[in-house]
Amino acid sequence: MIVLTNEIVQLNNGVQIPAVGYGTFRVKDSDELAEKVTLAIKEGYRHIDTAHIYGNEESVGRGIKKAIDEGIVTRDELFVTSKVWNNGLTYDETLAAYEESLQKLGLDYLDLYIIHWPGQDDRYIEVYKALEELYNNKRVRTIGVSNFHVHHLEKLLEQATIVPAINQIEFQPRLTQVEVREFCKKHGIQVEAWSPLMNGEILNDPTLIEIANQHNKSTAQIILKWDLQNDVITIPKSITPSRIRENIDIFDFTLSREDLEKISSLNEDFHYGPDPEVFNFK
Repeated sequence: MIVLTNEIVQLNNGVQIPAVGYGTFRVKDSDELAEKVTLAIKEGYRHIDTAHIYGNEESVGRGIKKAIDEGIVTRDELFVTSKVWNNGLTYDETLAAYEESLQKLGLDYLDLYIIHWPGQDDRYIEVYKALEELYNNKRVRTIGVSNFHVHHLEKLLEQATIVPAINQIEFQPRLTQVEVREFCKKHGIQVEAWSPLMNGEILNDPTLIEIANQHNKSTAQIILKWDLQNDVITIPKSITPSRIRENIDIFDFTLSREDLEKISSLNEDFHYGPDPEVFNFK
């Protein structure tokens, strides 16, 4: 990961992405979500993450539009991600899914489009080839994958002409995914964390509380900083205004090596979310 500033990372094709994004997983399509997306942009977020399967692209798009209409940002200052749900889509169906996401978001292009899950067979190869066409035709700025383990990535790289820019995986203190991260680093694939805070269920961990007290920060801020110092982009989700602000306020302190090691020692190889090896999405 090449950190250009406290907040910007350069991907393998030269495109820049903010290191902290605003996640929208498990947030329903609603006026409230649209308002929170606008608020997140007001608070400094320039990276917004959604997905087809979330069913909330329209609300995310409304929130983005309001922020642009109010002059808070321009479109080219934002980095917007969506994901295609890999349930055996054909090449043409994948292209159509991209256009549908654009329509719902009210955008002319996405900054990143990724395969949401590998699935239980190798049909993700055909889906990824459709993503490559979108990229080659300059319909999307970057393409990538999500929840891909090493064997998925190895098979993909055998047939892909474009190395994924991103692999978005579950990464949190109880699931450090060292093997996947090392493979991605070797091949120039940037790792990005989804559900970095385990939906809040890890925030009362005694080790994290101890480190947080030492830095006068919240446990959430400690985890998100741990993400960044492990060269992992992070996309926390919250609809609480104070936490939206808190989650991006992590650039005024640094965790020590001892802090990082203590947090990483919490690893249990525990999947809070689905395990890509056993979850069948057909």
